[in-house]
Amino acid sequence: MFRFYSEKDVKTLVARLKSEYGEALARHREAEEALKEENRELRARLSLLEGERDGAISAFSAAERERTRARREGENATEARRRELDLLIAKCRLMLDRMNAKYPDTEDAAAFRAFAAELGIADEEEDEPFDLEAVTAPKEPLDLEKLCRELGLMEDTDEG
Repeated sequence: MFRFYSEKDVKTLVARLKSEYGEALARHREAEEALKEENRELRARLSLLEGERDGAISAFSAAERERTRARREGENATEARRRELDLLIAKCRLMLDRMNAKYPDTEDAAAFRAFAAELGIADEEEDEPFDLEAVTAPKEPLDLEKLCRELGLMEDTDEG
């Protein structure tokens, strides 16, 4: 039942176990070093990605602040232009009233009243809102000669 081992068998067994253990330990150390290296690389990448994320968040925040600022400035500029146009309309109405009171029966006053009626200055209520975009950036080419004739700044000349 009991088997006795010789010293040589024991030394061979110990050497084999030591060799196997050494190989297993070496494999585990290599795996541990590989995991440590991968962990270092992943931490470096994580740090880089967190920096990029923070940069992107900062950029989005700055863009949002700029968009809000630009919108507010645009609204303020539009409101200022609207108020300026309202003042100009009021001034034109006042001048029309003064001219009508001072020269009610003259031909020029009648022509100006007709012109003011075309522009809608004589009416207190405007039928359609004033489109500043259509004036500042017309969609079709502007015919200055026709416009000057309509405004009475240029007389019709028939050359033929």
